[in-house]
This record gives sequence, C-alpha cells and structure tokens, in this order.
Amino acid sequence: MSHLIPPSLSLYIHFPWCVKKCPYCDFNSHTLKKNFNEEIYIDHLIKDLEQDVPLVWGRTVNSIFMGGGTPSLFSANSIERLLNAVRMLLQCKPDMEVTMEVNPGTGEYDSFVGYKKAGVNRLSFGIQSLNDENLMALGRIHTSKQAIETYYKAREAGFDNINMDMMFALPKQTLKAAQKDLSKLIALGPEHISYYQLTIEPNTLFAVKTPSFLPNDESLEAMYLQGNVCLEESGYQQYEVSAYSKNAQRCQHNVNYWQFGDYLGIGAGAHSKISFGASNEVVRYLKYKSPKDYQSKSPYIQEKKILLEEDLIFEYMLNAVRLKKTIKLPDFSMTTGICFTKLINKLDYAINMKWVIYQQDTLEITPKGFLVSDEIVKLLL
Repeated sequence: MSHLIPPSLSLYIHFPWCVKKCPYCDFNSHTLKKNFNEEIYIDHLIKDLEQDVPLVWGRTVNSIFMGGGTPSLFSANSIERLLNAVRMLLQCKPDMEVTMEVNPGTGEYDSFVGYKKAGVNRLSFGIQSLNDENLMALGRIHTSKQAIETYYKAREAGFDNINMDMMFALPKQTLKAAQKDLSKLIALGPEHISYYQLTIEPNTLFAVKTPSFLPNDESLEAMYLQGNVCLEESGYQQYEVSAYSKNAQRCQHNVNYWQFGDYLGIGAGAHSKISFGASNEVVRYLKYKSPKDYQSKSPYIQEKKILLEEDLIFEYMLNAVRLKKTIKLPDFSMTTGICFTKLINKLDYAINMKWVIYQQDTLEITPKGFLVSDEIVKLLL
C-alpha cells in the first residue's frame, strides 16, 4: 500500500420523511405523521454533526446536499438554523454548492426566497415526468402543471442553478412518448437534467406488484440513446451515466461521490466515507436508519467498517465507471493507497473486450463500456 491522501470532502444531510412513499423508491424515507416536530429533528442533526466533527477536523467542506425524503417539508427557518450550525462547526468553502431536494407536489414548500436566504443556492426537483398519466403510474402526488409552476416560482426567487429529474422506460411508454416528455422538460431550460431509467428495486411496492407493459431491453437502450442525442442537441453535456449539464454547471456534490471523494453523512440512515491519511484507512459509518431510533440513541453511529483492499478497488470503480471522464490511475492510488497495477489485473477481460482502454497511467471507458458498466464492475467482485 502506498500513502493515502484524503480527497475532497462533502456533507450530506438526510431528511427521512415524505408526504407519501413512492412505489419505486428504495431510499430511507417514511410517510410523514401528524405529530411531526421538525425542530426536534433539526436539534438531532446538529448534535449528530457535533459528534462527527472530530472525524474531519481541519478539513474543508466543498459542498452540501440535503436529500431525502423531502427536505422541503422543513421550513426555511429550520433550514437556516441548520446551515448556520454547519458553518459554525465546520470549515466551509466560500460560495460552495448547497443543494436541497424539492418535491413539486402539494405546495408544502416554504417560500423559495426563504430557502435562498438560508444559504441554499441549488435546487433539485423530483419531477420524474411531465405527463400526468406517467405521474399517476409512478404514484407521484403532483401534476405536470404543479411541477412547472413550482419551477417558475424558484426562478422568481432568484435560483439560477436548478436540476430536474426525469425518468424513462415507464409503463406503456413508447420511444416517441419518451422523446416528447424529455422535450417538454428541456423547453423549461434547467441548468441540469438527471435522466434515468425506472428500475424495479427490492423492498419496494413495485417489487411486490411490478407494473405491466414495461419497455423491453431493446426499447430501453433506444430510449437512453435517443435521450442522449436530444439532450446533446439542446446544449446539455453528458458527464455521467444519467447526468447532463448546461454551461458546465455540474453537480459538484455528486461528482465528489463519483470521484471517490469523502463525505460526512448526518441524519437517519446517513452514510459517511472518511479517509484517514495517518492510519492509511478508509472508514464507512452508518447512522441509525429508523427516525425513532436515530432520535433516541446516542451516539448516532450504528455501524463502523474499515474498508479492505478489495472493498476499495470495487467501490472506487463502481463510482468511476459512471463518469464520462478519463480515469487517472495515480489518482486511484492516492485516494485508495493501493498500487494501480492491482486494478489493471482485475480489468484484463474488460480491456480485451474494448470496454476499457488502458494507456500508460490512464483508463478510459469506451461508449460500448458505458452501456455495460455493470459488467465492468462485476469483474471486480
């Protein structure tokens, strides 16, 4: 093992409640109850962060992402109190990216002006579709009209960095319908679009009762490639399997994940990955998943795991193959502490299949490899 250098650091904050659990969602989210007290949860988030500060002492946080669940269920005042505490406890990069996920349904969100004043400078909308039949099939609580109105409200509040999620391969969706849906989204002009396939995940309602008439594999690939062309022709640059940005406004927080950066996670079920240069160790932490357990147990860490060499190789590439970017092998060695020849040996089959091009100290995923990224990752198991 060579010397490990701690990489860039981000902060993830998890909000575990939604108005309604979506049938395709496998995230740690729970239906909101009437006796919900947001101030108590914010208190726990701050205490959680206070306990974790020694893990990243002296390091600079480069981005914050508030995800869920639905962070926009919390008032602007609560978000402001939380972000003020973060700035007091951690060394934060000036003008860093601060993202908050927003559910466009039911109008439960507070004033966007208030969120902006609190320090949020990037919004991520879970749109999923701008077709009402699709939204009903996905169990979403908003309409296409509500989604568009919410987007314009954010613009009026001054937000100039907005992501919008959209799914394809939906029940009964045709190639033409997928293009029409995406074109409507592009016409709104968000800075960032996440365009990804509906997948049936274990432990979801869709896994128990799978929707009928899902597109076959041939249609899936056609929709994905059609989306790529449509987005590229509209000025969006693909930089990850499902992420597209205009004017290079990439999601810095997600890029940090994909480049195997470190992240501190607070909140119910949040994960952390922290590198320690002094001990040459990369450690994962998991917080109590159930909101009830999280708010009743202290300390908040349920599990701690030191990553072994095979874990590090697998996890590094699991993220790296998602990025449309040359992999610099010296970076692999610096962030894992492992000689990159061990990685190359495991990728011998992928190199022969021309899924990956290996030259001196770089790896490049080919267009063919991009489509079979899961197969490349399996080689590392």
